[in-house]
Amino acid sequence: METLIEQRKDTRTTLSWPVSIWLPEANRFFNGRSFNISKTGVFVKVPMTTPIRPGHTVEVNFPRTEVLAKEKGQFARIKGGKVVRVERKDMLRDANIGVAIEFE
Repeated sequence: METLIEQRKDTRTTLSWPVSIWLPEANRFFNGRSFNISKTGVFVKVPMTTPIRPGHTVEVNFPRTEVLAKEKGQFARIKGGKVVRVERKDMLRDANIGVAIEFE
């Protein structure tokens, strides 16, 4: 039996939104989807072939709709962060891994 200790500081909101993760170590973007988000972090699903591990510094690109991009003046919201957890179990059914990212 596995016991998880809740470490979240802020309330998470379920949000399924396309994202891309810039991983400097691989020198490329990996496309995925957000699962939930808070003021301090995000949990995303990315392909299981993504070479990501805890401690990596990443940028999360949240694309905006055309209407919102015109309003905000940019086509994406980019947040820097650090990978704090990678979940490989229970995600393999859909060939994804879960990645918890804490915003900087």
